[in-house]
Amino acid sequence: MTSAYDVLEERGLVENVTDQDAVRKMLAEPPVTFYVGFDPTADSLHVGHLLPIMAMAHLQRAGHKPIAVVGGGTGMVGDPSDRTELRQMLSVEQIDANLDAQKKQLRSFLDFEGGADNAALMVNNYDWLGPLNYIEFLRNIGVHFTVNRMLAAECFKQRWEKGLTFIEFNYMLLQAYDFLHLYRERGCTLQVGGGDQWGNILAGCDLIRRVDGAEAHGMVCPLLLTSSGKKMGKTEKGALWLAAGRTTPYDFYQYWRNVDDADVEKCLTMLTFLPMKKVRELASAEPGPALNESKKRLAFELTRLVHGKETAAGAAAQSDALFGGADTDTIGPIGPVGPMTITIEEERLGEGVLVVDALAELGLCKSKGEARRLISQGGAYINDERVDTIERTLTADDLEDGQILLRAGKKKHGRVVVRGE
Repeated sequence: MTSAYDVLEERGLVENVTDQDAVRKMLAEPPVTFYVGFDPTADSLHVGHLLPIMAMAHLQRAGHKPIAVVGGGTGMVGDPSDRTELRQMLSVEQIDANLDAQKKQLRSFLDFEGGADNAALMVNNYDWLGPLNYIEFLRNIGVHFTVNRMLAAECFKQRWEKGLTFIEFNYMLLQAYDFLHLYRERGCTLQVGGGDQWGNILAGCDLIRRVDGAEAHGMVCPLLLTSSGKKMGKTEKGALWLAAGRTTPYDFYQYWRNVDDADVEKCLTMLTFLPMKKVRELASAEPGPALNESKKRLAFELTRLVHGKETAAGAAAQSDALFGGADTDTIGPIGPVGPMTITIEEERLGEGVLVVDALAELGLCKSKGEARRLISQGGAYINDERVDTIERTLTADDLEDGQILLRAGKKKHGRVVVRGE
């Protein structure tokens, strides 16, 4: 019996499941209505959200119906999972703005068009949590939870020593109630989430069983980790966001273009829709130029999913222009998709342009003072050659194919183009 569960398992998207046989059987008979929750803590989703989103997309492609629950209600409380301190409390206006931004991003992965039995649905849990009567909620829902069992959950144990606020202690009850509400109103029988949500998901399954005597299941995806065990998606600038305004498409592309050799197969498997036969072919390439081509394919596929095909092609062209393999006249204007570029007159280059000035003008350093410190620490490069003095200037001798490439650290790039060349 073919089941969407087997697809998720082959893709490495299943870390834990309430009952493997039962979930495999239910997912072999579409449509199953399932949901994933998203907290509106920022105006963009980030790479850490990608595995549950990919699980949603694979399930929808198999005929199942996804519900994206944006946490307008739970976001006012704050999830203590995977946190060492209380989350920042957001205003209603901030939450609403974040929800709108996240909705647009999810549309890149899910089909929300009406008419199909498995068209994706997006709901805001404030719609049913907001009107709750607290006393009635405690009597009807709170009575089914024991403090001892809640404290055994990993999300609470992590916070116990530093202090767990009462408002956070309510989060598990509210998320469990989300599942009960969606079961009753939408026939939702499966919750999918990140590994840090396992305790909350189990609480929802148990609440449905206790209150309505029905069976519901949960499944969690693993954390997206590098081969060294670190969280993937962390950069020098912070998190790798899906919004172009937070992480440029070029930087997003470059992140995946530069993944460790050992992570190529994992990323292709988990984060793309390429057939597994193609994934294994790309991942089996020999280290060096061949595997670099596989990394380019990974970077393009992911950037295309998040930002669209045209933007992905632009980011790939920008990368090739900087590191070889493309004609700089064919890649179009430089904008937020690619590395920063400044154009200078040939006469100015003839007089000599201080590298300090160029680094600041490109935005690779916040100020000339920072640029001087970077050079002194050996972190500035011209065409991949280290700059050894703060007095170094750019001249015509530095031109390669009509441009000069500058680098600050390992991953911040820019270029100087000379007008008239």
